[in-house]
Amino acid sequence: MKKIIVLAILILLAACGPREDTAVSTTPSTPHIQNISRAAAGTLYSTIDQLAANQPTGNQPAINLLIAANVIAWLGLLLFIWRTRRQLGVSRWAWQVAGGVLVMIVLATAVYLFTSLQNTPPTAPLESTTSLADRLAQAGAIPPLQLSAAANTEVELGRALFWDPILSGNKDIACVTCHHPNEGTGDGLPLPIGTGGQGLGPTRVLLPTARQILVPRNATPIYNLGLDGMDVLFWDGRVSVTPDGQFNSPANDDTPHNLANAIAVQAMFPVTSRDEMRGHSGDNDIFGERNSLGTIQDHQFTLMWEGLMADVLAVPAYQELFQAAYPSVPLDELTFAHAANALAAYQMDTFTFLDSPWDRYLQGDETALSPEALAGAELFYGEAGCASCHSGSLLSDMQFHNIGVPQIGPGKGNEAPLDFGRARETSSDSDLFAFRTPPLRNVAITGPWMHNGAYNSLEVVIRHHLNPQEAVANYDFGQLSPLVLAEDSGDTAVHTAALNAPSFGMPTRELTNAEIAALIAFLESLTSPTVLDLSHTIPDSVPSGLPVGGAIN
Repeated sequence: MKKIIVLAILILLAACGPREDTAVSTTPSTPHIQNISRAAAGTLYSTIDQLAANQPTGNQPAINLLIAANVIAWLGLLLFIWRTRRQLGVSRWAWQVAGGVLVMIVLATAVYLFTSLQNTPPTAPLESTTSLADRLAQAGAIPPLQLSAAANTEVELGRALFWDPILSGNKDIACVTCHHPNEGTGDGLPLPIGTGGQGLGPTRVLLPTARQILVPRNATPIYNLGLDGMDVLFWDGRVSVTPDGQFNSPANDDTPHNLANAIAVQAMFPVTSRDEMRGHSGDNDIFGERNSLGTIQDHQFTLMWEGLMADVLAVPAYQELFQAAYPSVPLDELTFAHAANALAAYQMDTFTFLDSPWDRYLQGDETALSPEALAGAELFYGEAGCASCHSGSLLSDMQFHNIGVPQIGPGKGNEAPLDFGRARETSSDSDLFAFRTPPLRNVAITGPWMHNGAYNSLEVVIRHHLNPQEAVANYDFGQLSPLVLAEDSGDTAVHTAALNAPSFGMPTRELTNAEIAALIAFLESLTSPTVLDLSHTIPDSVPSGLPVGGAIN
């Protein structure tokens, strides 16, 4: 028995001592026993090493599990030898030696497991081996398809209509007033000033006699409407194309059937909005005449469009332009749908550009991006998670998301001062405060950003995406104009409503200042150099003889 105890102690020392990859010093009397121990436990050590390399420091449940598995395995082997000792012809002395060895191995490996896993340093996370090309493929980031251009005559008609305030009830505002090429095809304001205003861009103001309130949503830029897939429009998506090619619109069954595309459908509606272009009952136009469009009921879309076409076709120069654009259509059969098709043709032709550094990169020019912009692209399509929504060739999934934007401004509709966003169209709680993911080409020059212009810098926009709760809690109301502040509720419950809706579920993320700067560099690489000077698109005059662009001077 004494021999067994001695053997057990020596085996325990051998099993718990340094392993073969460490320099050891053994006495002449123990090498044979050490060899036996290591032969029995060598495979186990190798397995333990692999497991330990993947375990974080102090992972006690994993340690306990491995120790229990080790004990059960060795005791099972011991029980097997005990039950088969006579069949195996094992003598009593040999059985005692074997039993002692196995017991010591159980103890030794348990000690080894505990100390090895406890002392294993945490393994650094593996670097992602996914290349930017792979990530782009996963996000569907391919060069977009530009649709075929319309006939020049249709584009010219659209240009005249786009710049002419004849399409407004008070004859004081044109489409371009809120979508000016010198203002990033927007107006540079958080919320637009529609009819009743004067001036252009951030200098635009409401006239003292105006009864107008602010348009409740930010003027979306009109860049790249000529790209395939631009078929969900307005912040709430109230204009869209169905899978079978039909159009959804606020006019429902009154939507004309001869509209060319979703851009044309969209062009049918700003002229019907009291806040934007139509005006109100009792308004007088710039000539002192009664605004006849303002007296029409809000649901009578066909009457509004007929009234507009009567004004337009009363101008001889427009008769010529329409006949040139649509030579097979008699004048008395022209409708506002033809005007909308021309407006769409002009916007799609004039403001679609695919010459940004990012577009050149997608087209194969690997030198198009700066190192910082390239690092930003890696973040955008990787760790930052931007491409989960800003995906595809348009940098938008054309879906609707509640990202917790602070509810500032007058709000929209019956729920004012709130703006329910997509839920106004679907009546679904899952769409509360959800707005369309905006396409991002030229985003760096189209601020203020968000559906209500809540943020005036890209850095703040990014920080909001990283932690919406913190961004809303620290929102700087000093960045808002006096007009917006005057129409804001001032109610914290309103400002934070989107964060508390069932539709909100954005995770928080962390990025360093350098990573945020890289993301901004990438977003700036989406800017076409051509858009920086579009002064050549401004006409000298419009067919009606009214001021070009409306009351913008």
